[in-house]
Amino acid sequence: MTMRSQHQSYTLADIADRFGCLLNGSSDILVNTVGTLENGTPNAISFLANPLYRKQLSSTRAGAVVISSDEAARCPVPTLVSENAYAAYARIADFLCPQNAPQPGVHTTAVVVEGSEIPKSCQIEANVVVGEGSHLGDGVVIGPGCLIGTNVRIGKGSRLVGHVTVLDNVVIGKRALIHPGAVLGSDGFGFALDNGRWIKVPQIGNVIIGDDVEIGANTTIDRGTIDDTIIENGVKLDNQIQIAHNVQVGEHTVIAGLTGVAGSTKIGKCCVIGGSVGIIGHLNIDDEVKINACSLITKSLKGPGTYSGGLPAEEVSRWRKQVVFFRKLAKRKSKKKTED
Repeated sequence: MTMRSQHQSYTLADIADRFGCLLNGSSDILVNTVGTLENGTPNAISFLANPLYRKQLSSTRAGAVVISSDEAARCPVPTLVSENAYAAYARIADFLCPQNAPQPGVHTTAVVVEGSEIPKSCQIEANVVVGEGSHLGDGVVIGPGCLIGTNVRIGKGSRLVGHVTVLDNVVIGKRALIHPGAVLGSDGFGFALDNGRWIKVPQIGNVIIGDDVEIGANTTIDRGTIDDTIIENGVKLDNQIQIAHNVQVGEHTVIAGLTGVAGSTKIGKCCVIGGSVGIIGHLNIDDEVKINACSLITKSLKGPGTYSGGLPAEEVSRWRKQVVFFRKLAKRKSKKKTED
């Protein structure tokens, strides 16, 4: 999926009015793109949301900076003040640099099986396969090399960027954005041990994806064993995430890359889960839980809050001493319990 800059320019006064920002500085400066504080040009809008980049503010050459009120006085160029600077910047960037509009039509190398429903407003690119009984909503874009199985449903305005695999019966809501290499509806990891040999447990559930969901590159979402795997509205999944069978992810939860969620775990609404988190199966994660990166979650998390696990990396000799210390501490506690 490529992005393009609008050739049309807008005054800062127009941008401020459209996006509810307070403009400080010249109102007639023209902008038509976005840029970083360090490399932004006079026709670009930049932003400051992370204090780590504050040192770049004084030397920025951007045409304007989207910024919070407590940082605005430090800025040498015009400011667009918003108390949620990052969200305001996101909306401005989407306006100035929108996605390419769909180009309706079916590529000559695409294979569309008879019995599928593809509105004329859809864009079906090279080497796509669409299975029997699948239904695409208006304006759906299926990028090159995608595989759409049988009886798949994809909602209006969704976009599969390229080489996405959507297996039989999967349901995807409206306005989904699915990045290359993602696999939806693969079998869950289910086997029964019988006399030293593993017998495959049929995975007959489905995958249900809500509206406004984004799924990152090479992320995998397994179908349910019996009941469905469910990703609710507004969920955002980063790259290389594993969602196992029968997992439920509540609406507007975000999960960063390399996280693995084992089977039948339920994650609540509006959770924020950092990268490389491991969540074992059959747990319940309540709404509005935050989990810091590289944590291992082995029990259900009750109530909103921030959770963390695992020791940060240290020089190896110092790390070994810490491990020995914790082991000794555990032995002391165990001895004290015995004495009591």
